[in-house]
Amino acid sequence: MATSQAPTRQAITLKGSCSLVTEFFKYAANTILFQRGVYPSDDFHMVKKYGQTVLVTQDLALENYLDRILKQVNKWLLTGAVTQLVLVIISKDSRTPLERWVFDINVIEPPPDSTEPSPQKPESEIQAEIRSILKQIVSTVTFLPIIDDPTVFNILAYTKDSADVPADEWVDTDPLAIEASKSQQVKLRNFSTDVHRIEAMVAYRYEG
Repeated sequence: MATSQAPTRQAITLKGSCSLVTEFFKYAANTILFQRGVYPSDDFHMVKKYGQTVLVTQDLALENYLDRILKQVNKWLLTGAVTQLVLVIISKDSRTPLERWVFDINVIEPPPDSTEPSPQKPESEIQAEIRSILKQIVSTVTFLPIIDDPTVFNILAYTKDSADVPADEWVDTDPLAIEASKSQQVKLRNFSTDVHRIEAMVAYRYEG
């Protein structure tokens, strides 16, 4: 007789954490693309998320592109294969990197001598931390240089050597770094689940 085992708390926590992190990247990317004018403001509409209003693209091509990327990111999160995601804003004409929005992905390891499972972090607390990051992304327009030129963006994923990388969708590429002598960095807030800790920062080109 065949029997099926109930999923363990750890497995449920991992899957739930991966979904939360993937969803965060979706809304963070949309917020950055809107706030930095990469796409026209008319391309976005308001939705309620995390107890606040966020802007999400209505451009089908962009929506499909982000969905495709995030599905793969979710797979990498489940296997612990991705360590960093970077959204790079690039000048359309000169191809010069103008901003790098960096999200470090750290896996939280339980203490080696721990026998009791640690209490679960309330989702309301996680959502409050995510809210703070998204609000901070919005507020960066007060100090980031104004971008007058048309721009495009690229998403880079830094993965472990063991990662299963679909060759038809992901290729090795230039890191699109900003020269150290022309780069300023601002550390943003972070958030954590029971499994992952996401640390964010933005580096921007500063010619002054």
